[in-house]
Amino acid sequence: MSGGAALRVVLVKPSKYGVDGYVERFRRGFMPNSTLPHIRSLTCAASPRCDVHAIDEYVETDLGYLNLLEKKPGARTLLALVGVQSHQLHRALDLAAFARRRGVEGCVIGGPHPMTCETSGLQGKGVSFALSEAELVWPSVLEHAADGELLPVYGRDQRWQRELDPPVLIPPSRRDLGRYVVPMLGVYPARGCPFSCNFCSVIRIAGQKVRTQPLGTTLASLRAAKAAGVKLVMFTSDNFNKTPGLRELLSSMIEEKLELPFFAQCDAQIHREEDLVGLLARAGCFQMFVGVESFSREALREAHKHHNDPSRYVRIVEICREQGITSHFSNILGFPSDTESGIASHLRALRQLGPDVASFYILTPIPGTEQYDDFLSAGLIKERNLDRFDGSTVTWRHPNLSDEELRSLVFGAYREFCRPRDVARKLARVVKGTRDFRRGQALYAVAGHAALSRLAVFAGAHPMAGGVGRVRRDRAADYADARRSVFDIDLAPLPASLPLPRADLESQRRAS
Repeated sequence: MSGGAALRVVLVKPSKYGVDGYVERFRRGFMPNSTLPHIRSLTCAASPRCDVHAIDEYVETDLGYLNLLEKKPGARTLLALVGVQSHQLHRALDLAAFARRRGVEGCVIGGPHPMTCETSGLQGKGVSFALSEAELVWPSVLEHAADGELLPVYGRDQRWQRELDPPVLIPPSRRDLGRYVVPMLGVYPARGCPFSCNFCSVIRIAGQKVRTQPLGTTLASLRAAKAAGVKLVMFTSDNFNKTPGLRELLSSMIEEKLELPFFAQCDAQIHREEDLVGLLARAGCFQMFVGVESFSREALREAHKHHNDPSRYVRIVEICREQGITSHFSNILGFPSDTESGIASHLRALRQLGPDVASFYILTPIPGTEQYDDFLSAGLIKERNLDRFDGSTVTWRHPNLSDEELRSLVFGAYREFCRPRDVARKLARVVKGTRDFRRGQALYAVAGHAALSRLAVFAGAHPMAGGVGRVRRDRAADYADARRSVFDIDLAPLPASLPLPRADLESQRRAS
């Protein structure tokens, strides 16, 4: 970083506004954001002299951190809104506008939404946008912020790196880890997805070529996490079983006796890799998250999720049980061909298979995806507020189900799946089948998820909302004037998708 004033860097993972307009905040969070410690580590590696603050708004119940969003004598301040998804865009804009009005010299917004959606109407208003992976632009952002003048846009010509070489993660403090139900850290050893599901933004964010970071970096991050008091690791890479060099990583974890429980997302083809599942278990995997999404072959074809075979789902449950791993099946309700009777059949099949944990989401055309483009051009999207595009709210006109019917079906699915007798039977099986250092986390995964799901549904909230002990502190109305004064909008318009740069199109073509 060049000369200029001292630089204070404030990294914020923005929350979102709930349906009541309040910022979603919780006394204890379920899962920490993986981007926040990653960008913090990048910052410290690029410029050790920076004064860095990292804020996860979902678990910040004291508004004192907003005092960081003001001009500080003798130093320049950079506010970076990181990992911003479409349903968090308004909150990110409001924080940037709030900071600009209080004299903060530099603000930048990055994450899935600016990477995949057109934001030109919001540009040129004193807030910068990052359209690529952070590693490609972050050193320049820091240098320009220290010199006092950011560019309006970063990363326009290339969206993702060809090779990953991030720094070793710096774990959060014990105080920050204590903000979550379990002290947890997200580790991101690989990026990219080889599939083409039309409802998913991963291939637009990270590409279809699976890239992996050096083995030594991942192992060093895990060692640092354990030393810092992390009790649970979340491997946030999609399709963890497709990670190049995964077997070497797992073997190294076993050889070092890290004994750090983790959960990972694998694709539905994992049923073919029984030996890999055994290796995952020995390395510490206590739960496997699988996006089964639907039991309907028609719905899966609609979604271009051709690699899922519902007849093989049972084998995933079986091999997980054999290895003492709890299975977590993710389900999407409300595909265009879904009906009430079809969803009831889906739930019966799911309960018969008996995965240990299940989550249910309403089909949401996420801005920037192929599905969103199709629904938008067909005039199906009726929701105009991006805050609602979060997987728990109906945003489009379903041909067979009303909004209330679909919402009722999702909540009913949680109640049916989490019947106390079923949960007790699963807990008994976990006690019998998992006898090593993973047992505590496996029991919590089953019992905790069931209890929290039933409580959330009883309260009329989606169980995956983000945490427990919701706290109301501030709301969108408190920032409305700042949003209007800086961006001249009440609501951001529904965006067009941002085309891939030419360099990334070629990379995508080769990967496909």
